[in-house]
Amino acid sequence: MGKCEQCIVRQFSSLKALKKEELLRMAECKTSYTIKKGEPIFEEGDVINGIYCVKDGVSKLSKLSENGKDQIVKLVKAGELLGQRSMISDEPANLSAVALEDMEVCFIPKTEVMQFFNENNQFSMNVMRTICDDLKVSDDHMVNMAQKNVKQRLAETLIYLEESFGTHQDGSLHIQLSREELAGMIGTATESCIRLLSELKKSNYIDLIGKKIVLLDKNKLKRIV
Repeated sequence: MGKCEQCIVRQFSSLKALKKEELLRMAECKTSYTIKKGEPIFEEGDVINGIYCVKDGVSKLSKLSENGKDQIVKLVKAGELLGQRSMISDEPANLSAVALEDMEVCFIPKTEVMQFFNENNQFSMNVMRTICDDLKVSDDHMVNMAQKNVKQRLAETLIYLEESFGTHQDGSLHIQLSREELAGMIGTATESCIRLLSELKKSNYIDLIGKKIVLLDKNKLKRIV
């Protein structure tokens, strides 16, 4: 069993406010899982009853729109938590979380987390701050959708994917989203996304190697944004 006090999630999330004895308590009640690429951690409408600590890997948080399309709202990487908002609001999950690569996650039951919430003011403040940050990101995303055209949103998303998740040795984006997923992230049809990627390739802003995307000139992409 991994030690919670040495875990990456503790360093980068709300859990950094927990005291040693609280971390030991958490280590005793956590359940660790391996989630394979493409598998859900939880789905929209599920009652979660706790939080998930992302120890390794990346997941997409998405919502199914009325026309059946998957709209990616956020990508969550190692060191972050999943399910905080549902736990605090005491409501079923508003989004689905699906692994984009093999993941290691730990589940902490709600009863334990709420005890920390009631006993540790700094922890509860951290959780609230995280939820507020998510709300700010959601507001910014909504404004982007309204004020930026699809090409600008695509360029911005490609830069975000490289800066947040890095690249492979061949220079391609580490997070390899399908064209459908990328289209869902920028709020457009898959065909439009494919056409815009081809345009960016012709202009030598990016290169496309099969399904892989390589950013050739990030400064030019930033000028589009």
